[in-house]
Amino acid sequence: MQGFTNFMWLLSMALILFSGFALIDAATRREDAYRAADKKTKPFWLIILGLAFVVNLIFNILSFLPIIGLIATIVYMVDVRPALRSLPGGGRNQRRGSSSDGPYGPWNGGR
Repeated sequence: MQGFTNFMWLLSMALILFSGFALIDAATRREDAYRAADKKTKPFWLIILGLAFVVNLIFNILSFLPIIGLIATIVYMVDVRPALRSLPGGGRNQRRGSSSDGPYGPWNGGR
């Protein structure tokens, strides 16, 4: 019986880490990237993934709420995240280049 308890604890920790990673990933993406990828808004995914994270912290893995949170996290990871990553810049907040930068680097006007 101890082996089953240890397995369920490890599975619970894995779910917490998985949902936490998805929540952090969703928080670091730009708001406009969600619209550009034609997905739900950033606040929507932050709320859903935040609830999934909290549910995984509070409830036992054998109840149905962590399963629903796992499904939401999987949907984000296999559908939304790849769509955001396929955008230029990966949908992350990055430092922008100079206004004179072209698509292949800086443009100096022939100097």
